[in-house]
Amino acid sequence: MSESEVDLLSRMWEEHMRAPFPPHMRGREIEGEDMVLLDADIAGCVVSSLSGPLDEKRRKILLVCLAVVEKVLPSIDDEDGAFEYYKHLRDMAALAVELGNANAR
Repeated sequence: MSESEVDLLSRMWEEHMRAPFPPHMRGREIEGEDMVLLDADIAGCVVSSLSGPLDEKRRKILLVCLAVVEKVLPSIDDEDGAFEYYKHLRDMAALAVELGNANAR
């Protein structure tokens, strides 16, 4: 795991923590996916990856979440910055998976 990737993920996490959750996404499902739960699942796994290598369970959760974000992103409008919020989540999840794959080698 390169230090620059960890630093990037850490910076992305800090940015995410400063970003308000888009209010109109609370209690909303898109394509059958709970948008709050998607946010929470990704956030939990990203925090874990910042503490050390992801275990297989969290890595699998992130892979599922990545597929879900890709599925719902085209249906998200940008009211309250929702599209950018979930795009940022996707990018963090992808980087956390990449870091985990680097650790597995």
